[in-house]
Amino acid sequence: MRHVRGPLYSIDVGEHTTETEDIDDLLESSIGGRALGTKLAHDRIPFDADPLGPENRLFFATGPLQHSMMSFTGRMSATGVSPLTDGLLSSNAGGFLSRNFTGTGYSAVEITGASDELVIVHVTDEGVEFEPVPELEEATVPETCEYIEDEHGLGSEHTTVIGPAGENQVRYASIMTSEERAFGRGGLGAVLGSKNVKAITFDGDSTREVDIPSLQMEIHGEAANSDSPMRDQGTTSVTEYANMVEALPSYYFSELSFEGIEGVNGDRVEEKKYKKGTCSSCAFACKLPTRDEESGLETEGPEYETLMAFGPNSGVDDIVDVMQSNKLCDEYGLDTISAGDTIAAYLASEDEFGNVDLIHDLVEKIAYREGVGDQLAEGIDRIHDDLGVENWSVKGMEFAAHDGRTLNGQGLAFATSNRGADHMYAEFYPYEYPLVDADDAFDKSGLEGKPPKVVELENINVIKDSAVLCKFSRDFITEERFEGLLDADYEDLLALGGEIVSLERHFNNQRGFDRADDRLPYEIPDFEQGLAEYYDERDWNDDGTVPDAQFDGGHGAPADD
Repeated sequence: MRHVRGPLYSIDVGEHTTETEDIDDLLESSIGGRALGTKLAHDRIPFDADPLGPENRLFFATGPLQHSMMSFTGRMSATGVSPLTDGLLSSNAGGFLSRNFTGTGYSAVEITGASDELVIVHVTDEGVEFEPVPELEEATVPETCEYIEDEHGLGSEHTTVIGPAGENQVRYASIMTSEERAFGRGGLGAVLGSKNVKAITFDGDSTREVDIPSLQMEIHGEAANSDSPMRDQGTTSVTEYANMVEALPSYYFSELSFEGIEGVNGDRVEEKKYKKGTCSSCAFACKLPTRDEESGLETEGPEYETLMAFGPNSGVDDIVDVMQSNKLCDEYGLDTISAGDTIAAYLASEDEFGNVDLIHDLVEKIAYREGVGDQLAEGIDRIHDDLGVENWSVKGMEFAAHDGRTLNGQGLAFATSNRGADHMYAEFYPYEYPLVDADDAFDKSGLEGKPPKVVELENINVIKDSAVLCKFSRDFITEERFEGLLDADYEDLLALGGEIVSLERHFNNQRGFDRADDRLPYEIPDFEQGLAEYYDERDWNDDGTVPDAQFDGGHGAPADD
């Protein structure tokens, strides 16, 4: 199995100590990225760790494909215990960081402990430097990136940064890289904030050798010549269709379509796009640098999920207003989905849908935990009773778009996801719109035949997150190509994916998660039967827990038998 190379570099930001550890055996069985981060986290984070305590650890990792020049490989993974869900969670970000990370020569970097003062941690192939930066307290992401470039000559592509939201431990704070790309879901930015780490930089010239087959150039060429609408509109290319089939959450999930869609659809985003945008080594170039000429506002995006949360779900029908919300979230370091949904919950409670000035004011208040922002910074699961609204979350995570009331398989996938209501954990929705070939598609309604597919998609997405490979590669990476790129049988890759999903679930089980957490705030046909079939496919217990027999008695990988 092709895998990333290099030791684990462990950094205790409280003690200002480091340790380098050979983990070759672990690398050979985990590829890299999310699988590596999950195995390390399962073994090294106490099951009862406070997500915002010094005992929580954060793991950054790339995969073998970051040693290629292939499209769809400009990403890397971060793993830790989420302050939003209270479970083990991996998030990955695009941009240009991953190649600079590989330059350090490490397969993974672990951050543990908590600093007594605000610091930047500079990681290179020669070691680490801890830089006290009290002057950057509550600085925005662009301000921090400017400081790092001015003082150290490192561009934003070398950085992971938190904004005021991370410092103030907003439960859905992001870690930002390349200024506008995010390790977005689950609040890992708050984990860095709890450790008093303002930023981490990565630099070096010690990239390890990983032999990637020539197949990479065939895939790269196909990406460069693709006619996908995503190359013009990014993920917003699905907006009109989602609205038409009633899968677009609107007015805090009270409706499934939005009458003002023409003001915030993919065409409006494309009109504001002023240049091509991409990630490292990617010729697909699906990113969305946008500009409003009248106001001078520039941002990257919004992508579809951001558009949903700050557009229809908040009752907003002007793309420029959504662009401004997106920009503020990037500057303050907030997950746009959770921030937008939580604000939509507040708008519902106050009958203020469409109040753009209030929305933008709330983004800032959340980041600094000022006034009502202190309450909203906790997320919907913790405050919905106080607001008098329904709890639109799963495992504490706010919903993405692609509504499961219409796309029932995606609904099941929201429920089973160890990460919570995240659309990318299984990514079932393309099979129900459908955005795939008719032979592979499923009817939107019901769950017949869907649980095994949810399992398969969750498993292969682990492999994508471990390789690390962008999810938008789905039309380019066949089973045969997975085998060629990773030097492994496809079934073995799926088995590794299943092992990692079970490791996540096992960790979360020790924190009290079970079947009661695999629930939705709405009903879909035959849900309990579909959930039982999902558990059966995974050889889990009926209560949603992983059998002890699958593990070696505690922290560690599933037993060989």
